Amino acid sequence: MTVTFDFGLLAPVLVVGLAAVGVLVLDAALPRLGRAHWWLASLILLVTTVVLAQRWVRIPQGGDATLCGGGYCAYGVDRVVLSLQLAIAVSALVVVLLISAIPAPVSRTPVQVALLLSATAGGLIVCASRDAASWLIALELATLPTVGLVALRARRSAIDGSLALLVSALTSFALAAMGVALWYAATGTLRFDQSAALHAIADSGRSRVLILAIMLLLAGVAFKLSLAPFHAWTPDTFAGASVPVSAYLAVTSKLAAVGALIVVIRSLTGVGGATLSVIGLVSVLSMTLGNLMALRERRMLRLLAWSTVAQAGWVVMPLAPAGSAAVGESVRYVLMYALATMLVFAVVTAVAHARGRDAALDLGSYHGLARSRPVLGWAMAFALLTLAGVPPALLGVAAKVAAVGPVVAAHLWWLAVAAAINTMIGLAVYLRWILAIVIRDGQTSGPDARLAAANDPAGNDPAGNDPVGSDTEAVAPVHSVVVVVLLLGLVVASVWPQVLFALPG
Repeated sequence: MTVTFDFGLLAPVLVVGLAAVGVLVLDAALPRLGRAHWWLASLILLVTTVVLAQRWVRIPQGGDATLCGGGYCAYGVDRVVLSLQLAIAVSALVVVLLISAIPAPVSRTPVQVALLLSATAGGLIVCASRDAASWLIALELATLPTVGLVALRARRSAIDGSLALLVSALTSFALAAMGVALWYAATGTLRFDQSAALHAIADSGRSRVLILAIMLLLAGVAFKLSLAPFHAWTPDTFAGASVPVSAYLAVTSKLAAVGALIVVIRSLTGVGGATLSVIGLVSVLSMTLGNLMALRERRMLRLLAWSTVAQAGWVVMPLAPAGSAAVGESVRYVLMYALATMLVFAVVTAVAHARGRDAALDLGSYHGLARSRPVLGWAMAFALLTLAGVPPALLGVAAKVAAVGPVVAAHLWWLAVAAAINTMIGLAVYLRWILAIVIRDGQTSGPDARLAAANDPAGNDPAGNDPVGSDTEAVAPVHSVVVVVLLLGLVVASVWPQVLFALPG
């Protein structure tokens, strides 16, 4: 059997994957390059973004594929897949830029760069995988390196967070692997193929096995998406990781998980119905729990973690009634979420670099930020309005309307009502934050920050990528540029949502 190979289609994955290995080889040959590895990673991800953008422009209407043989292709892309791959590459590039300005031991830089590029390569692969074996391996490749990224901060909270992430990753792998095994038992193939699933569901003996396989596959991906009740690792891991690594977990890893979920959902066209109704229940549980827990949080990274849990419910909600027909709406929502959330993390990173990690992670530190640092303050406020889905952040409004559309069309009124209620609860979550930013009624740092400053006046964290405070509270130029660019992108997308929403086709 002859297998086709299209280097142009595989180039983004190959470049990032080989770069991860190349960084370690380069460090062995030239161990004194130090932080130059971050700029090398930035260049690699920029090239990857350009290649993906060119492929998006030239992609045929029906998509493109490679590694084909025997009438089946193991790697396939269309504009939905390419939009997710573009978002993964861009978000990883932003994280690299955020980290690059933060003082940290240069001895660990090559390892951190290699881990980040490896996870990014896994995310790029899993979106386009069409066979269960490569899908499963790519999903873990997108996850396991992040355990090391969290642990490299070398603080007790980081170790606890990395252990929570590792246990969850292993559990999700076990569920997904069992799901793949049952999928093979039901369909007789390791391919995520629609016709194989339809034949299996039509057989009364195999249909039960297939449904169990689908449930296990969805549960395995739900861990990666931080969907309740598979979310337990998220708050502790976010709180223990450095701010840019938390941004990677909140955005890049979630984009990869959405890509993995869509691969499974697309193979179930014609099978869905009651089989996918469990997604609606998980969606409501995730939105409600995430919003209610966020209402009581005052620590920034934990608050962002609960926000991620709530937003994950919105991401999967369109898939409950419509399955593969609502893939576009799900992708549009996650693109909005990725842009707004990355902007929030960029502001938190900039503030943490200027004032110190502990000061920046207390909600009280953000009182009056819109007055003391207008660009940072109003950028964060606008991003939070987008996540809340209220004007003038029209991108958030459009994304939530698009997400609810398939629910209303399917007359799932209980799910639509739950979404409306959670919109109001989410508004309370984000308005509390926004009011702290625009109203100067607190100290520049909370009590936890003052205690931390007393214990460590320099605010140094010599072992990981934690921002270091300075007396002048100067914002790093790279952080300023990243915030401004993301803000401009969010403003343009709010004025003209089609700029972002057209990406999935």
